[in-house]
Amino acid sequence: MSPTPRIWLITGASSGFGRALTEVVLAQGEIAVATLRAPADLEDLAVTNPDRLLVVKCDVTKLDEVLSAFSTAIERFGRVDVVFNNAGYAIVGEIEATPEDAARTLFDVNFWGAVAVSKEAIRVFRDVNPPSIGGRLLNVSSGVGFCGGPIVGMYAACKHALEGLTESLRLEMNPAWNIKISTIAPGAFKTRAHTTGAVVFPAPDAYRGEGLPSQVVRDWLQDGSGIRGDPRLGAEAIYRFSKLESPPMRWAMGKDSIEGVRMQIKQVTAETDQFKSWSDNLEVIV
Repeated sequence: MSPTPRIWLITGASSGFGRALTEVVLAQGEIAVATLRAPADLEDLAVTNPDRLLVVKCDVTKLDEVLSAFSTAIERFGRVDVVFNNAGYAIVGEIEATPEDAARTLFDVNFWGAVAVSKEAIRVFRDVNPPSIGGRLLNVSSGVGFCGGPIVGMYAACKHALEGLTESLRLEMNPAWNIKISTIAPGAFKTRAHTTGAVVFPAPDAYRGEGLPSQVVRDWLQDGSGIRGDPRLGAEAIYRFSKLESPPMRWAMGKDSIEGVRMQIKQVTAETDQFKSWSDNLEVIV
């Protein structure tokens, strides 16, 4: 148990990693400000942890609610030490099958919502917290945020965007602020992201057929046997990760996520080496 309990702000705390990490943080004797769109979903935890759990209504697509969540946390506890930027959901469907309005709504939550939380987290870490404390921002990406895949194209796109934003944000930090930023990229864990938390669009006829990439992944999701990650164990690992003095920029969480990263690196390296000579003699001669 930490001698000085940290103050966590956790978005998307109603289920999955958000709920599990809230429980782990409380079990470790620390303090959680759990934000979600329906506060009643955490009523059971609020009743048993009245002094160390603050439940706040927050839709991350509404900037005023994001700002209010942080200000409420500061009014109650004086600071925010760790932000777990987790709110989001998945779309399952071929890119052709995904309506544009649905894709834009996905980006509003998973990317622009995460941007709003990230920006306010940085401001609080720098301007509210003393430099000796600084802060930690943990942006939740996905295994497909590093390498795409069939029927998750739009979800992969928003997570790729979040990866690029987080990496750039990390490089912008003044070391004197003592702000540590990472992305966490889980593989397939048994959360609502693979079931009721996903918006699913049917496959167009052109993508249906035994052995076709989209069909293979749809069958895999339907079967569910390959989704083995335990959210509680994942949350405990995330808690350990949050204690690292020098955290990496990107953490692939789960063996399937690690394998995907390794395969992607191998392919990109091979393609880069194969065509590196094409960049010869492209510089302006002065």
